[in-house]
Amino acid sequence: MENVKEKILSKIEEKEAIVSIIGLGYVGLPLALEFVKNGFFVIGIDIDQQKIESLNQGRSYITDVKDDEIRHAVSSKKLHPTTDYENLKKVDAIIITVPTPLSKTRDPDISYVMSATEEIKKRLKKGQVIILESTTFPGTTEELIKPSLEETGLKAGKDFFLAFSPERINPGDTSFGIKNTPKVVGGTDPDSTEVASSLYGQIVEKVVPVSSAKVAEMVKLLENTFRSVNIALVNEIAIACNILGINTWEVIEAAGTKPFGFMKFYPGPGIGGHCIPIDPHYLAWKLKTLNYSARFIELASEINTFMPRYVVSRIQDVLNSLMKTIKGSKILIMGVAYKRDINDVRESPAIDIIELLETKGALVSYYDPYVTKLRVGEKEYRSIDYNYDSVKGYDLVVIVTDHTNVDYNIVLDANVPIFDTRNVMKIKNNPKIFLL
Repeated sequence: MENVKEKILSKIEEKEAIVSIIGLGYVGLPLALEFVKNGFFVIGIDIDQQKIESLNQGRSYITDVKDDEIRHAVSSKKLHPTTDYENLKKVDAIIITVPTPLSKTRDPDISYVMSATEEIKKRLKKGQVIILESTTFPGTTEELIKPSLEETGLKAGKDFFLAFSPERINPGDTSFGIKNTPKVVGGTDPDSTEVASSLYGQIVEKVVPVSSAKVAEMVKLLENTFRSVNIALVNEIAIACNILGINTWEVIEAAGTKPFGFMKFYPGPGIGGHCIPIDPHYLAWKLKTLNYSARFIELASEINTFMPRYVVSRIQDVLNSLMKTIKGSKILIMGVAYKRDINDVRESPAIDIIELLETKGALVSYYDPYVTKLRVGEKEYRSIDYNYDSVKGYDLVVIVTDHTNVDYNIVLDANVPIFDTRNVMKIKNNPKIFLL
């Protein structure tokens, strides 16, 4: 009788396994390229035809991925981007990296995951390993994906292998990438854990196996809930320091000199991206289905969500101190991506800040070297040209996201006041600079 596990392990170790990545976004595309770099043939699947055309033309749509990487992977025929799910019939390993957003009622939306699962189920064959990387609530892999795939008559852990491994992509991070970031892996059974761990072991330096898929799912939620809660705490400290007339950053830096029991977090205008604003809600929702209210998580989300409104109230205070009203004031938002040196605006607090300022009658523009255009509600904005002449006519510049390649001294040279929500300038006692 054929030993299914030994066969797939052998193909993985010999780099003969064909890998398919479903979802070629900020997680899937770098992952696909990492497998290519390590000698695997990869079929990348995405329902967005524009992405597929871009990749086949050697063009990247992600800041961290260079055009040269795409051109080399495609021209060498190691990466095959496509919208056709029929390719799943010939692959050995399938990794799902599709979005898991929230609905308007802040409930988990795993429709993309289940849609991908349905496509896999139609083509599932003996010996394949399926891994979910998309962030979700504990139990998704074992309670939803496994039963769906087993409707084919094939059994997980016997005929095919199923696991969860949380993505740990940090856009814009030049220190930690896929290779040197430990990979947590949890299967629906020990054999699935072993097979999935072997696959990731080909591309990362350290694999961390855990006892189940549910544990691996919870790991991801803990990581991002930890950040959400601590960011909320320091945001509230910033509000308290403003009320008390204390410099928040001075307090944080001084507290950071303690060599034990303290970790520095910094306040900001709000949280953004595909993880921190969303992932804690997956855990809170799951617990709510089990009649438990995750009050701490929900409070943290409430504070973080409030920050754009707090920023606008502070902008109003700053303008008042300059003998100006918010209505009619020309305000330049610096940085609209949710974090530095990337082009991702998902859940960016800058969008909320612009919308709130517009409703109060401010005349808003923005500059971001990575985001050439931005839609806020029904209005489309375009990034201005950033130079002395273009800046000098503004009443206030608001630094929302700091980018390392931006010279903020241009604003000071133009004699325009700055509201620095990130303490980018780090200039003390300048009457033209206001802090969060």
